[in-house]
Amino acid sequence: MITEIAVLSIKAGQEAEFEKKVAQAVPHFMASGGCHGLKLARCIEDPQQYHLAVQWESVDHHMVQFRESEHYQKWRDLVGPHFDQAPTVVHVSDVSL
Repeated sequence: MITEIAVLSIKAGQEAEFEKKVAQAVPHFMASGGCHGLKLARCIEDPQQYHLAVQWESVDHHMVQFRESEHYQKWRDLVGPHFDQAPTVVHVSDVSL
């Protein structure tokens, strides 16, 4: 399992609407093969910045299956208008400590 972490910068004054649209997009993630859940967090120091963490079975489940699906297009249609700039996305895996 891997985690996609997206840093999302949202236009000023659109934070509440953005959060509502992310909630509406959850079923599109969950209907995509290999998605095990997601979490949205808002940055305290910069309230226009959010971190979206999505648990995927693999990078391919995110970058191929989801990104090439209508579910991804629905996600972008819902939240895209609220982006102040293009998201930064990385994939991480847990490290045992």
